[in-house]
Amino acid sequence: MRIDPAASVQGGVALPGDKSISHRAVLVGAIADGESRVSGFGRSADTESTVAAVRALGVTVDDAGDDLCVHGVGLRELRAPGARIDCGNAGTLARLLAGILAGQRGQQFELTGDESLSRRPMARIAEPLTAMGAGVETQNGRLPLGIDARPLRPIRYELPVASAQVKSCVLLAGLYAEDGPTGVLERLPTRDHTGRMLRAAGARLANAPGIVEVWPVERLEPLRLHVPGDFSAAAPFIVAATLLPGSRLRLSGVGVNPTRTGLLHVLERMGARISLYNRSVSGGEPVADIEVEHADLVATEVEPEEVPTLIDELPLFALAAAMARGDSVVRGAAELREKETDRIETVTNALRGLAVRITATDDGFRVRGVPTRPKGGGLDSAGDHRIAMLGAVAGLVSREGVRIQGAEAVSISFPGFWELLAQLAQR
Repeated sequence: MRIDPAASVQGGVALPGDKSISHRAVLVGAIADGESRVSGFGRSADTESTVAAVRALGVTVDDAGDDLCVHGVGLRELRAPGARIDCGNAGTLARLLAGILAGQRGQQFELTGDESLSRRPMARIAEPLTAMGAGVETQNGRLPLGIDARPLRPIRYELPVASAQVKSCVLLAGLYAEDGPTGVLERLPTRDHTGRMLRAAGARLANAPGIVEVWPVERLEPLRLHVPGDFSAAAPFIVAATLLPGSRLRLSGVGVNPTRTGLLHVLERMGARISLYNRSVSGGEPVADIEVEHADLVATEVEPEEVPTLIDELPLFALAAAMARGDSVVRGAAELREKETDRIETVTNALRGLAVRITATDDGFRVRGVPTRPKGGGLDSAGDHRIAMLGAVAGLVSREGVRIQGAEAVSISFPGFWELLAQLAQR
């Protein structure tokens, strides 16, 4: 696919439902007592894998477009399907579901995934689940992952890496611990969608600086939830509007959970013109409309404590840094190497191919910014949806356009991306 340069980005749009929240709504709904109704469901290859997984475990899901009704079977009534549960490319599904399955006492399960997911580390959830008493086996720390569900005990677990997926896995398993509470300690704050949703379902949680605790429960209440727009889906358009002169963009009903919106703070520090208004709360999640106008940017440094709040948007930050004045640096982002691809290398290789001056480091990258459009050229997504979307924005802001190999990877998280891009790009 070829993306030609755009003059600006203009218009207003509603985005698909947040992928992270959509995963959790189906999983929590599956173990609640009764019917959970979820509107604004973020439909993608990843979230479809979650629906298929809970169906395989005996949960009925009525599916009407963006509206779902999940007929929860209760906390301890999932049933092993007698076959592997395929998680596709969804790391969120594999890691969160493992925490739930560890509590289905007396049953055995096996999780698998596609080639990309099978390269991603699973020892990071096997360790705390084993400490809680579950029987867990991996293949050299990767999928397939076998779970022998046994009585669980509470633990206090310090995250070795900043990972909302690992934190969520432990919290979900903590619902089944024989006594409580189960605590997760984190040196850097990570996404808190799971805690917010469990509270909405009636679970008891407590937060203090650097720790979140959950108590065991006998049942969860069904959810009534409207999923806000996905901030990660908004991010490519926010960056494009910031970089293209004359742009004015309005994004309605976007989730602005502060553990997710680090990109906004970093861009504002660089000089971006971004406004949030019509603030509200949906299912415990903060929501707002976002307005973006073009701005000239200056370089900045992203420090380790900021990285968890914009880990998925760091590829787009690299492009913004390439068009800012001065040298930008990202530090403490080694976790990028454990994504669908080694994103430090894929981002560096992709942008170098467009004549961007970027250098990889062990835990991030350095970008020498030039306040002009990059030349353009060819970009290989390597099957990574974030890199494909990076290529699309790079094409809009380039001088000569960008040819994207593997553009179809965007369907993993954002099936309607290309249509929306064509709607907003002005030429």
